[in-house]
Amino acid sequence: MRGLYAILFLVVSNVFMTFAWYGHLKFKEWTWFKHTGLFTIILLSWGMAFFEYCFQVPANRIGFKGNGGPFSLIELKVIQEVLTLTVFTIFSLIFFKNETFKWNHFVGFIFLILAVYFIFKK
Repeated sequence: MRGLYAILFLVVSNVFMTFAWYGHLKFKEWTWFKHTGLFTIILLSWGMAFFEYCFQVPANRIGFKGNGGPFSLIELKVIQEVLTLTVFTIFSLIFFKNETFKWNHFVGFIFLILAVYFIFKK
């Protein structure tokens, strides 16, 4: 159960992270953000990133073997990276209609799945 909670928290964390890092690129399309300066954008993104940390830190604490969780540190990092790329891909395809998922992206994901397999292989 701790592993499931850790993964769910990592998913939520990655959603916040993706919006903090890349969501502001859509601000220019919204009238009330059209003329927002870089410093304000940084503060807004930093505010979103706060919520990322509110889920990332507990996910790592809950999921880490040293705290009674099921995952080693390396396994946690691999899970986090795969989730990051998955959430980012979904985000970019939904919010950035000019982005496309190409064959080389698919091949890259296959390699990521293989990486996960080998990292978790006992």
